[in-house]
Amino acid sequence: MSDHYIALAESAEFRHKIERSEFLGIAFPVAAEEEFFAELQRIEKRHFDATHHCWAFRLRERSRSSDAGEPSGTAGKPILSAIEGASIVEAGVVVVRWYGGVKLGTGGLSRAYRETAAETLRSAKTVDRFDYARFRVVVPFDMLNHAYRLVDPPNVVLVEETFAEENAFLFDVRQSLSEGFAKRLAERRLSFTPP
Repeated sequence: MSDHYIALAESAEFRHKIERSEFLGIAFPVAAEEEFFAELQRIEKRHFDATHHCWAFRLRERSRSSDAGEPSGTAGKPILSAIEGASIVEAGVVVVRWYGGVKLGTGGLSRAYRETAAETLRSAKTVDRFDYARFRVVVPFDMLNHAYRLVDPPNVVLVEETFAEENAFLFDVRQSLSEGFAKRLAERRLSFTPP
C-alpha cells in the first residue's frame, strides 16, 4: 500500500434539482466509522424532512454504503463509486433527497446520486496525506548542519529539536523512504532510534 493518499481538507456541499427532486450532497472528512455515523445522525436531524439520506464512506481499510430505502444498488454504490473515482480516502458522502413527484427510474436514480456525489467532491478542498515513521536522531553540535540538511518536506519533516547534553531531533519520514533515511544516518555516523 502506498504511503501517500488524498483526503478531504474540509466539508463541502452541492445542491441541485433533477426532475423536481432536490438533491443535496454533503462530503466531509472522517477517520473512523463512528465519526461517520455521528455526522450522518446530525445530517438526518438537520434535514429531517427529506425523503432519503443515502450514503457511502471510504476509509483506508474499508468502505461501506447504503441505499437508505432507495431501490437496491441505485444510491449507495453510485456514491461510493464517485468517492473512488475521485481517488479520495477518509471521506464520507451523504446525499439527501427530497422527492419531487417524478420517478427517475433506476438508471436515472443511479446517475443522480453519482453526479451529486461527484460534484460535491469536485467542489471540496483536498489535502495530501502521508504515512510517516518517526526517527529520533542524536546529533553532536559540530554536525547540526547535517541534521538540518535532512529536512525535505513532505518526505522528511522536522517535528522537534531539543538542545541539551544530547541534541535530539525527531523526524517524521515517509514510510517508503524510511529505509534509505536510516542508511543516510548510518553513513553520517549519526546515532538514531529507528521507528
